[in-house]
Amino acid sequence: MDITISSAFTSMLIRLVVCIVANWVIIDRLYYAKSRRRDFYFTFMLISLAIFFIIFYMIFVLDNFKSKVGIGVGIGLFGIFSIMRYRTDTMPVREMTYLFIVISLSLVNAIASGISIVELLLTNLIFIIGVWICEKRLHLNPAKMMQYDRIDLITPERRDDMIADIERRTGLKVVNVEVGGIDFLRDMAVVKVYYISESVGNSVDKQTKLKLTEMNDTL
Repeated sequence: MDITISSAFTSMLIRLVVCIVANWVIIDRLYYAKSRRRDFYFTFMLISLAIFFIIFYMIFVLDNFKSKVGIGVGIGLFGIFSIMRYRTDTMPVREMTYLFIVISLSLVNAIASGISIVELLLTNLIFIIGVWICEKRLHLNPAKMMQYDRIDLITPERRDDMIADIERRTGLKVVNVEVGGIDFLRDMAVVKVYYISESVGNSVDKQTKLKLTEMNDTL
C-alpha cells in the first residue's frame, strides 16, 4: 500500500495552516474580542475548515475529470454559498459580514495553488488589515433590541437618564440608544442599545433573542 504524500497535498496543508491562522486572527482577536459570542466563534471556525476542504477537493476533481463534473462543481459552489441563508433566526449584519469573510478567505486559500506562499500570506494579511481598520477605527459596537417600559425617558432631553437607567438595570456599558416603535397605550417602546461588551459572563449576552414579531405581539 502506497502511503506517500503527494506534493499537491503538502501544498494544500500549507495553505490550510495559513487559512486557519488568518481566520483565527480575524475571529478571535477582532470579532470575539468585542462581541463575546461563543456560538458564532464556533460556527465561523468550523465553517472555514469545512469550506476549505470542500473547495479543495472540488477543484481537484474538476482538474482530473473536467468533462464530467464541470456542471456539478458549479452547482456545488452555488450550494456552498447558499448556506449563508440559514433556516433559523436572521443573523445580524455584522455576523453575516464575518461569515462572508470567513467563507471568502477559505475559498481564496483553497484555490490559490498557482501563487507563491509569500503572495498568499500577503493576501491573507490584506483581509486581516481590512477587518482591523473597520473594527478599530470605526468603533463598531454590538447592539441589542430591547423592550423599554420607561417611556417617560425616551425624549431627547432625558436621553442621559434613559442611558443611566438601562445601564443600571442591565449591567451593560451603554454608548448609544436608538428609539424605534412606541406604544403609548401600554407605555412601551422598542429601543436598540449599543454597548461595550466587557465580560464573557454577562448575563444579558446569554438571554434568548426575541424576534421583532414576538416583540410586537407582547406590546
